[in-house]
Amino acid sequence: MPTTDDLADRIRSLELRVERTEAVLAIQDLKARYGDLVDRRFARGQVVDDGVLRRIASDVAALFTEDGVWDGGPGLGTVTGRDAIAERLGTPTLTFSRHLFVKPRIEVDGDCAQGRWDLLSPCLRLDGSAWWMCGIEDDEYARVDGVWLHRSMTLTTLFMAPAGEGWSTIFA
Repeated sequence: MPTTDDLADRIRSLELRVERTEAVLAIQDLKARYGDLVDRRFARGQVVDDGVLRRIASDVAALFTEDGVWDGGPGLGTVTGRDAIAERLGTPTLTFSRHLFVKPRIEVDGDCAQGRWDLLSPCLRLDGSAWWMCGIEDDEYARVDGVWLHRSMTLTTLFMAPAGEGWSTIFA
């Protein structure tokens, strides 16, 4: 027969597992919101109007801690802080993208976590050329006032491959 201490230990163990599972699900939701917002900067192969773009860029920046770091690698640059993130994402280098994050690996340690996501993204450059981008995003997260946010996000591009005529004609 289990003792009171055994039951208390089992309950605490279950509580920790539930907390970790809820954290992983919240981080997955955070990443989904990030991908959705950065893709909303475009409509039918064009950048949305300036007012909408500024609002979306601000909404993306709000998914980061106050001192959060957005690192797009050598091609896209690195910025720190919500204002700088909003400014950077308010100046798109594309006219279309669709962020497909897969294979999440998330490790939670209290109010901090780390994650790695594979990324596949069809995109259109400003010149209208269609590309496939494949990369990895390494993230650090922090729970601030009960809400999970990006502390840092680092993109490593593995390859950019031209898509020929690609999807540029779907917007015609």
